[in-house]
Amino acid sequence: MAVLAPAPPLPSAGIRRTHRAAARRRRILEWIAVHSLAIVAAVFFAGPFFLMLVTSLMPDNQALSGALWPAHWQWSNFRAVWDRAGFLTWYRNTLLYAVPVTVLTVVSSVPVAYAMAKFKYRFRRTTLILLVSAMMIPPQVTVMPMYLLWTKQFGLGGTLWPLIVPTAFGDAYSIFLLRQFLLTVPKEYLDAARVDGCGEIRTLIKVVVPMIRPAIAAVALFQFFYAWNDYFGPQVYVGPNPGSWTLALGLETFHAAHHVDWNLMMAANLMVIAPIVIIFFFAQKVFVEGVTLTGVKG
Repeated sequence: MAVLAPAPPLPSAGIRRTHRAAARRRRILEWIAVHSLAIVAAVFFAGPFFLMLVTSLMPDNQALSGALWPAHWQWSNFRAVWDRAGFLTWYRNTLLYAVPVTVLTVVSSVPVAYAMAKFKYRFRRTTLILLVSAMMIPPQVTVMPMYLLWTKQFGLGGTLWPLIVPTAFGDAYSIFLLRQFLLTVPKEYLDAARVDGCGEIRTLIKVVVPMIRPAIAAVALFQFFYAWNDYFGPQVYVGPNPGSWTLALGLETFHAAHHVDWNLMMAANLMVIAPIVIIFFFAQKVFVEGVTLTGVKG
């Protein structure tokens, strides 16, 4: 009768835990090695925001000491900034500027982009060339005649209307971005809507707009961010009128008045950029989708 060899002893629980810990460390090291460049980039971009946050929560005597961590968390710095004269007015003016500009740009740009992408008409290529040419003209080139027009002819100097009203007639970059996205919409959907009795306006509202929501969201975010951070336009038109200042203008005067109060300056900066960061955080998926799916068809 053959004699069976004894089975090898099973590893103890301690050895199994050691093996699992080693395998876990190996996976972590592999993940770090694969994503090393992304980690470095994240630290590079997030570092200034971290320093801004911790500095905004420091006491006055610690903000200029070079410390990297608050001795105690002074959340009252944000309240002190908010209570400064004019800060609430700057916020209100910025919203009164950014929100109408965003809405008017989207409403005026979508029909133009739809016509350029789906309609057949003479000089179609010429209109596209003119659109691209308009995108290439910097605002500094037209600022003087536009300023004279709005202030001397219409008497709207010292207000935000010269920056809001032109967006009701479309924006070259927004039209181009929407046109590129509309070129990817299959023509069969539009033909089916027309067969069902829809006119062009109803087809645009009922069929096209729901299909291009990512592009519309991208355009809206671009325009909102631009208006929120715009310094050049308000400086030109409302600079002499503090009652119409936006956050970009008001923040400059705040820095000039508190250039030694680094904790208050950092708190003010965070209060200005916080809405942008929050909006982008929640809308980044649709924003990236709208930008990446615009296509390159001509």
